[in-house]
Amino acid sequence: MPRTFTVSDSIVIALDPGEVYEQISDPRRMASWSPENQGATLGEGWGQGTRVGLRFAGHNKRGGVKWTTQCVVTAAEPGERFAFRVRAFGPRRLALPSRIASWEYRFEAVDGGTQVTETWTDDRRSWPDFLANGFDKAVTRGKVFADFQRGNIRHTLATLKRQLERGGATRGE
Repeated sequence: MPRTFTVSDSIVIALDPGEVYEQISDPRRMASWSPENQGATLGEGWGQGTRVGLRFAGHNKRGGVKWTTQCVVTAAEPGERFAFRVRAFGPRRLALPSRIASWEYRFEAVDGGTQVTETWTDDRRSWPDFLANGFDKAVTRGKVFADFQRGNIRHTLATLKRQLERGGATRGE
């Protein structure tokens, strides 16, 4: 079965695009909303604000399995777009450098606030479908990543909306 390489979903949050961007563009905050992310360690240069080329390590957990990802910011347009690529992953240290995935968040002013669109793209283009699908099903307990990420995105957006609209903006750690 051919893979689905991109999935996305959107939600409207009753805040302006700049406020939502400010929260999402600090990867340390993602742990507050994501079902898998456990936070991030920022690389050099983050003290001057989010910008293209900055790196961070994402810390993740699914069930009893933990792993780290090396990410690079690919878009940092306040109030409009934040994106990053996952370029390596490993259980404790970054052992497998490879194109893994890209994540993008778009912010559009709409009646009632901001429409936030979260998009995941599978960057494992060189992997044969049968290998990628087998790997995906092994690490997600039976789903391919596109289906798995649909659920993660829905969860993340719903939690983000609930927390931000209650005034639950989080601080980076």
